[in-house]
Amino acid sequence: MNKRINQVLVLVCFGFLSISFISAQGTVVNDDAMAGINQNGNWLSYGRTHSEQRFSPLANITKENVGALQPDWYFPIPNSRSLVSTPLVVDGVIYFVASLNIVRALDATSGEELWSFNPQVGEVAPERMRAGWDNSRGIAIWEDNLFVATWDGRLISLNRESGEQLWSTQTIDPELAMYITGAPKAFKGKVLIGNGGTENGPNRGYVTAYDAETGDQVWRFWIVPGNPADGFEDDAMEMAAETWTGEWWRHGGGGNSWHGWTYDAELDQLYIGTGNGSPWNRKIRSPGGGDNLFLDSIVALDPDNGAYLWHHQNTPGETWDYNSNMDIVLADLFIDGEPIKALMQAPKNGFFYVINRQNGELLSAEKITEVTWASHYDLETARPVEFPGVRYETSAVRISPGPVGAHSWHAMSFNPNTGLAYIPSIHSSTVYGDEGIDIENFEREQWRLNTGVNSRPGGDTRDDAPASLQAWDPVRQEQVWEVLADNIWNAGTLTTASNILFQGRADGHLIAYDAETGEELWDYDLGLGISAPPITYAIDDKQYLALLVGWGGSMAALGGPQAAEHGWSYGAQERRLVAFSLDGTAILPKQAPPLVPQPLPSSDFIVNQDLALEGGREFNGTCSMCHGGGAIAAGIAPDLRASGIPLLREAFENVVRNGALSDNGMPIYRDLTDEQLESLRHYIRSQAEAALRSNQ
Repeated sequence: MNKRINQVLVLVCFGFLSISFISAQGTVVNDDAMAGINQNGNWLSYGRTHSEQRFSPLANITKENVGALQPDWYFPIPNSRSLVSTPLVVDGVIYFVASLNIVRALDATSGEELWSFNPQVGEVAPERMRAGWDNSRGIAIWEDNLFVATWDGRLISLNRESGEQLWSTQTIDPELAMYITGAPKAFKGKVLIGNGGTENGPNRGYVTAYDAETGDQVWRFWIVPGNPADGFEDDAMEMAAETWTGEWWRHGGGGNSWHGWTYDAELDQLYIGTGNGSPWNRKIRSPGGGDNLFLDSIVALDPDNGAYLWHHQNTPGETWDYNSNMDIVLADLFIDGEPIKALMQAPKNGFFYVINRQNGELLSAEKITEVTWASHYDLETARPVEFPGVRYETSAVRISPGPVGAHSWHAMSFNPNTGLAYIPSIHSSTVYGDEGIDIENFEREQWRLNTGVNSRPGGDTRDDAPASLQAWDPVRQEQVWEVLADNIWNAGTLTTASNILFQGRADGHLIAYDAETGEELWDYDLGLGISAPPITYAIDDKQYLALLVGWGGSMAALGGPQAAEHGWSYGAQERRLVAFSLDGTAILPKQAPPLVPQPLPSSDFIVNQDLALEGGREFNGTCSMCHGGGAIAAGIAPDLRASGIPLLREAFENVVRNGALSDNGMPIYRDLTDEQLESLRHYIRSQAEAALRSNQ
């Protein structure tokens, strides 16, 4: 039962009866609250406000005193791995989600746990964990309801006072290799959720809005068209089908929207960022070419019924794993002397977009990193001008950005005082090709990784740094300042009214910068790679800075040697939620030092090279999503080359096929045969022995 005591205020104005429900604790989390700049010190939604600016009006922490920040309290999070989410704060309570979608509520002044909720993903859906990662970017709140989406596709409502489950609905067909890593979006009494799964099978993306009180489906918007023989769900899908060729529906199409949803309370529009194609290679899914709507697009929808309003496609006919699931940020900008209701996004493809959100008109698009797939944007056609040969038509080609993007999902912030956007940028390339792939007879199956592309790292695109933090002027469309980073996969940003910018980095440092100049003001080493963005909140005029500390995301799974060398290996360091203040006195226990797992030698296991070759194919399609390409784990899962389990047939079967470690996030693969299990063992050991030889 909800313990909150609700007061009903009845106001009679001009003969009309107005009723609003106000919590005994003071804050009603609704559109008015989430759209407001001032939130009584709270952090009410993923980007703090509906604008997704990640800008806070709090200014007690200044450029002059930020150097005094010290830990105020911390909360250890046992049995967690990949922490990428944004905590929310309402009236002195901080809420967050960690590994396996476990939600906790803490006292935001002390870190004392008030309640926790475990959706039991490992018990409920151990086989569905075969797709995706153990990540969650956050939660959402609407009035007294808190929403969490689970790895296996459930959307769950909790009473945020007690943590009691109110309702649960399955948003994904359990037979499909799809999953959820995004934070739900609450607006207008509804909650929106999307999904991922483009790489794991022939899947078709969509977003769905549910009633916040009941969990009933209100509407669904499909992102790519299905089989025309089955009829189209709406006019938008019929229009989109004209931009596809061949039998695209057999391959799913993709477009999965796993992140990047913004509600515009001022214009009453909902914007969704859409994903890449399924499979990546357009020659397979749409052999006659075409733009393939609504892949890699920003789509505006009617928030009440999900009806299509307008769209802008960032990469027509994308074929490089580019997507637009990055944050969509709203602001009022003056462009050519005219006030514009603007929308800003820096997606994977390397361009920064400024769009008139009233009608979808593209105002500008300029490169923020090295871009070799297109020379520029033609504003008259609102289309990129591609370089010849970039779609690997006749041979493999090196393209930048690569699949990790010029900017990934790590949050971009915008400071209306400085007029600048702050972007965690990546400078890398990938070699794409499809040699040896049977384009005409390509088939996919659920639960197996297959992109239809041969890809390999192409190296950094700059000599000075693989990544950077950029301050970008969206009006002039130019870089104002830049701070170079030695490591990629640095976390999202937060900016405040005192013109400070905060960012956590892959090397474990949390840093404060002067938002106007980029000058470093403060640096705190948290001893573990940071992937989650920071937030700030205030209680009784005391300002806190808080963030989750735990290396995570796809780079912690597929990052290879470059990520593994950090030493943020599985289980080595303690995951934490840490809060700082200007008068903090908490002592953080020292983290375990970086640990790069060493392959385990064995004289008893004799590798059969034929089995190892077959096991390599199985590993790449089944295991590499978490344990890394070449069995080089980057932190989200154990390095199997250093594990004794593959040395023992019975132990290996017990974990992989019987689910001995499903509560830790290890999926169950019941359908693997004895021969497949054996080939996997031989592949893992072959990789271990190869690494041992190279270390000699």
